Amino acid sequence: MNGIGGDDPHAAERFDEEPDKRPGRTAFQRDRARVQHSAALRRLAGKTQVVTLDEAATRQDWDAAPRTRLTHSLECAQIGRDLGTAFGCDPDVVEAACLAHDLGHPPFGHNGERVLNRVAADCGGFEGNAQSLRLLTRLEPKRLVAAEDGAPPRSFGLNLTRATLDAATKYPWPRGLHPAEPDSPKYGVYDDDLPVFDWLREGAPAGRRCFEAQVMDWSDDVAYSVHDVEDGLHAGHLDPAALLAAPERSAVLAVAARRYAPPGTAEAELAEALDRLLGQEWWPHGYDGGALAQARLKDATSQLIGRFCLAAEHATRDRFGPGPLRRYAADLVVPRGVRLECAVLKAVADVHVMQRPEHSRARGEQRALLEELSEALARRAPVGLDPQYRALFTAAPDDRAGRRVLVDQIAALTDAAARARHRLLTGG
Repeated sequence: MNGIGGDDPHAAERFDEEPDKRPGRTAFQRDRARVQHSAALRRLAGKTQVVTLDEAATRQDWDAAPRTRLTHSLECAQIGRDLGTAFGCDPDVVEAACLAHDLGHPPFGHNGERVLNRVAADCGGFEGNAQSLRLLTRLEPKRLVAAEDGAPPRSFGLNLTRATLDAATKYPWPRGLHPAEPDSPKYGVYDDDLPVFDWLREGAPAGRRCFEAQVMDWSDDVAYSVHDVEDGLHAGHLDPAALLAAPERSAVLAVAARRYAPPGTAEAELAEALDRLLGQEWWPHGYDGGALAQARLKDATSQLIGRFCLAAEHATRDRFGPGPLRRYAADLVVPRGVRLECAVLKAVADVHVMQRPEHSRARGEQRALLEELSEALARRAPVGLDPQYRALFTAAPDDRAGRRVLVDQIAALTDAAARARHRLLTGG
């Protein structure tokens, strides 16, 4: 289980074996290409990361386009590929996992995820990471095999290798089976998709993420903690000087302790992490949006990414030594102080961007829209479904399976498509 590629045929297996149409590529290069060319990845261009696309369009004085789920995934992939390469991972496995990690996010991000979890209560719930696995292994049309009994063709999704699917699985357990927190809302597979999950986890330690998945997860944290703050500055929502004022600091530290830091972390320790960042000579104090300030900000993001990745690389090497670190041969080590710095950055974006009054109002409108859309689809299906989901709905053996198809359809929509489908079905 420690090798990968040519020295580990088990890792390079596909759920449905198939020939390579272009000899000379590795199995993992094929995986990366399949994710890069998928419709699910392209749709992320229309899904909000933090600053909404509508908001950006109304800012006449802002030239920098906000990040979307797609640009975030591309940046995560760049960070993950470099970090994975430093450890001796197969870089295509890590890059493919990073590109795939957000594919299951529905319109309006985590806000939409909460709505769909309620809508899907009677068919197993909704979780963005479990939806990503469902897309990769079932919903994304790439590998379909005809059934012998005249039934509809069976879809294997992108039919990626075991190693890449494992690397893309951030939470390798079903709902309610978190190895340490049974009540955790995080899980990586629906009951409907357990056959392929059991296959991809064959031989893996129960509940343990492979090393490549840990690299992907840390790359995700680094990318969004750093870039969400950058987008907040560009959009004018954050003044770096505010982090020196007691009320703003208190709000950030409270959110960091409650939502992003390890349980039991004292705010004093988080304050030290914040002060370490503010004390760096490259920190973008006095940001005013000018060309010099933008250059300094870009340097700061680069410095932060390097700081977080190098700390993890050095700490991991100190524990596990030289040589390739792959699959289950090691665990990623991130120093506590660096994790707390990352947590503080997440909290800065949370307080100064996501908690703005206008953002809260928009979230309420988004929830209402998705709830109305789900009700309209439930009443009118298969009317209102895309051809792919119309066929799946018609073939669904029972109401539970039909409900899952409706949830799959909504989750696939971009923000704009969700609004358009809502107008079409409700007249609103």
